[in-house]
This record gives sequence, C-alpha cells and structure tokens, in this order.
Amino acid sequence: MAPLLAFVDIFVESPHMDDVVQALSKLDNIEELYEVTGEFDIVTLVQADDIEEFRDVLKNRIMKLRGVKSTVSSIVLKTHKGARCTDEFLGSSSHGSAAIAQKD
Repeated sequence: MAPLLAFVDIFVESPHMDDVVQALSKLDNIEELYEVTGEFDIVTLVQADDIEEFRDVLKNRIMKLRGVKSTVSSIVLKTHKGARCTDEFLGSSSHGSAAIAQKD
C-alpha cells in the first residue's frame, strides 16, 4: 500500500515562528517544510503509513507545538507530476483519501 501524503498548512503566532519551524524540521514524518507568504505561515508535506498515523502526527505532534494556532490539511489522492511521481514510491499511484481541519 502506498504511503499517505498530506499537505498541512499551519497558522503560527508570529513570535513563535522560528521555534515552530525548528521543531517541525525535527519530525520524521515531515518530508518538506516551507515558510510561505499568503494565507498560511508554513506549508508542510507529511508522510504517514495510514490515516491513524497521520492523525497522531497532526494531533499529538504538530498541533501541540507552542505557537501553532491551527492547521488545514489536504490529503493527496493522486500524484500526476512531481518528484514523487514514480512507480516505486506510489505503488498504484494513489494515496489514502480524507480531509481534516484542526482549529483552536
């Protein structure tokens, strides 16, 4: 079974930005981490074996970081183009499906 991938957009209290970025960069499940402009402060790409592991990472690791106000998650259903678009990584080229939003 292909791993679950999800983009997790994170709203951060401004004074805690550097601490949140540092803490996120240490989490094994976070494959990519970007500080961005626009609606969100941070965009991450999270990999998990299944929806339960993803829920655990989101609820018990990301959301518990001091300075994280809320998150919006988008689970990847299928990859059409990109570095991860290979048979080795994707297996059947589909990922788990669900939508999750966490707010204070």
